[in-house]
Amino acid sequence: MTAAASLSGGRRGSIPLLLRVSDATAAILLAADLVVVCISVLLRFLFNAPVEWSDDVARGLMVGSAFFGAASALARGENVGVSFFRDMLALRLRALVDAAGALLIVLISAYVAYNAIKLGTLTAGQTTGSGLPLELTFYPMGVGALFMTVFAIDQLCARPLSEIAKGLVAIAVVTGLYLAWDALLPASVPSSGTVMLIGFFVTLFGGLPIGFALALAALIFIWVEGSLPGVIFAQQMARGIDNFVLLAIPFFILVGYLMEANGMSVRLIELLQRAVGRMRGGLNVVMVTSMVLFSGISGSKMADVAAVGSVLIPAARRSRQNPGGAVALLAASAVMAETIPPCINLIILGFVANLSIGGLFMAGLLPAALMALVLIAVSIIFGKPPASVEAEDPEPQIPVSGLWSGAIASFGLIFMIFTGFKTGFATATEISAFAAAYAILVGSLVFRELTLKAAAHSFVQAATRAGLVLFIVAAAQSLAFTLTLQQVPHAVGDFMLALSKTSGVWLFMLLAILVLIVMGSVLEGAAALIIFGPLLLPVAVQLGIDPLHFGVVLVIAMGIGLFAPPLGLGLYGACLIGNVPIERTVKPITGYLGLLMLCLLVIAFVPSISTALPRAFGY
Repeated sequence: MTAAASLSGGRRGSIPLLLRVSDATAAILLAADLVVVCISVLLRFLFNAPVEWSDDVARGLMVGSAFFGAASALARGENVGVSFFRDMLALRLRALVDAAGALLIVLISAYVAYNAIKLGTLTAGQTTGSGLPLELTFYPMGVGALFMTVFAIDQLCARPLSEIAKGLVAIAVVTGLYLAWDALLPASVPSSGTVMLIGFFVTLFGGLPIGFALALAALIFIWVEGSLPGVIFAQQMARGIDNFVLLAIPFFILVGYLMEANGMSVRLIELLQRAVGRMRGGLNVVMVTSMVLFSGISGSKMADVAAVGSVLIPAARRSRQNPGGAVALLAASAVMAETIPPCINLIILGFVANLSIGGLFMAGLLPAALMALVLIAVSIIFGKPPASVEAEDPEPQIPVSGLWSGAIASFGLIFMIFTGFKTGFATATEISAFAAAYAILVGSLVFRELTLKAAAHSFVQAATRAGLVLFIVAAAQSLAFTLTLQQVPHAVGDFMLALSKTSGVWLFMLLAILVLIVMGSVLEGAAALIIFGPLLLPVAVQLGIDPLHFGVVLVIAMGIGLFAPPLGLGLYGACLIGNVPIERTVKPITGYLGLLMLCLLVIAFVPSISTALPRAFGY
């Protein structure tokens, strides 16, 4: 064996160990976060003894868990990107694009790691508001990004050396051409903002994962501008997720995985099948109803799709339904459930746009109910007669008493979430922590199905999925920072305001819906909301549109884009869960999305559908 081969074998052999370390670290930090938040709330409520440092510790743990989780996601190849245009390229050109993308991921990860660790050294001696060392936020972020860099290098080195060399040459040629242009004809060089946008869309359509495309766009601006230090980039990424509100994201994702592991989801879905599964189109009605209930518990859209789809798509195959139509309805139900609390995108929009999260939760209920009723009506009208379902559908094996126990436990979780918001007992983050603790207790003590191994696996899955989402949020914040420096939000606001004053508020609403549908199909949902929510909401307020109503419209429009073919990343995820080619879903999903689009227009131009409940509950 040559020295190079031996080195390669050792490197490849060490990656699984590093991945286990990354998984364990992300999961332990998430578990510690859960303990800190729960104990803090109990001490405050039972003994009136608030823990001053709990918020700072919880935020720091989340930042560390997010970057280690994102590193694990990168190692497993779970990062989402737009592959539609890349797949249209010839094989040689696709290999070149992929190699260049792999090199860029290494570059971005290393840059984040270096500047996060440097930021930790620069802030040494500084403290948070509660007196804790400030650098404890940045060092875990830097180490997590360092793991990300190692995993990115491993994936790069798995490629043929010739492809790596061609990718490196391609990046060097593009950089060299820009530098030569800047040196020879500086007056004609595009602005740093223009170069940033070109770089973003080229890399995005080239298949670079969304989080890295957003981060690279911000880095391009920093490098071209030349006056900003690299630590600003790391600081903005940390700032993007260093917020107690965002802790609800990993906790609600954790609830979704725990429900799947502790048997709660299977019991609830099977009870629904017993109740309405035998009516005309009953299986489809069960699917829509299940998405309504699960979205009100877990908050994570893909966790909902996985929990419902893993049970009902096989049932659709057994009943000889078209699995493509079943996956299409599953995707459409996920769009409907975008505004059912505690949806993560509502939490993100409330955070970035400074809106009441409780108010958004209330505002989303009636619009979701309207869309759910439309989907249920269509399912019944065009559904299969019950006789054809009964021919193949086996009787459930779980006793009825067991099914009811699962339903009661699930509704107990829903009751706890809404009661917590209404009574003011806890914030969204604190309620999500108690929801996770509740799922653990029910699974281990009541159902006795949640083993220690299954719980640990749920924590690893939740930390990895949350890391994916929060890395995109962090990268989007760095891009939002550069857009603010260029006064893009102000320019967009002025343009939209002038257009609406001459053409009417209705045109602004239609344009906002169009923008979010298009960008929701290109970007991951969170990224689209982070970038465009703060841009459009101030304009809406100036035009007299209720911000909670407008926020709900934005989230639904983003959801339609997220599941719209051919680019919608959510649709690809649903197809993977249902094991169905996307081509078989295009026709049925187009019909479902058309109905949801009509519902969205009704919601957009009848504001009382969104504002009635918030006003009734005092938001």
